[in-house]
Amino acid sequence: MNKEAKTNLDIHPILKQRWSPLAFADKPVEKEKLQRMFEAASWAPSNNNLQPWRFVIGFKGDDTFNKIISTLHDTNAEWAINAPLLVCIIGKKVNHKGDPNKIYPFDLGHAAAQMAFQATADGFNVRQIVGFTPRKAFEVLGIPDLYAAVSVMAVGYPGDPDTLSNPLKKLAKAERVRNDISEVIYTGKFGQKANIF
Repeated sequence: MNKEAKTNLDIHPILKQRWSPLAFADKPVEKEKLQRMFEAASWAPSNNNLQPWRFVIGFKGDDTFNKIISTLHDTNAEWAINAPLLVCIIGKKVNHKGDPNKIYPFDLGHAAAQMAFQATADGFNVRQIVGFTPRKAFEVLGIPDLYAAVSVMAVGYPGDPDTLSNPLKKLAKAERVRNDISEVIYTGKFGQKANIF
């Protein structure tokens, strides 16, 4: 399924091709591609090079996968159970001195984005899931107190959206849209359009 973005301006092809499927094919992602995806995450920008990201991965059918599925809200569990790999994205909340690292979620966002871009370059996809229960992830995955479960990522090759239930099928087939970027770029003060477009 091709869901390439119809952009107003020409941007990098990887950015245009990146999308978040709801349906996944019954096909595992090759080990080498998974390694590259996590290598891409390791080179994300991070505050003071703290690299606060940690990942717990579960392969479809294994105990870790089932634990991660148990943390998802019902609507997300319905489709995510078909992904070949689930990743719980975890952030270290403190720096090397034990002081709070308030921007660790920002760094995790960079890492997740780079994972998505590398996956796209290698021909598979990821979908971010924030509809889950972090406290349950904390319990079932044995996450230490200095860390926080921030999101879950479903990883795999896109599948047939017709295999989804009707509400999800409609969402999966919908055209990708974005707000006009010119409406959200300001200068001088918030809300004053920059007029660079």
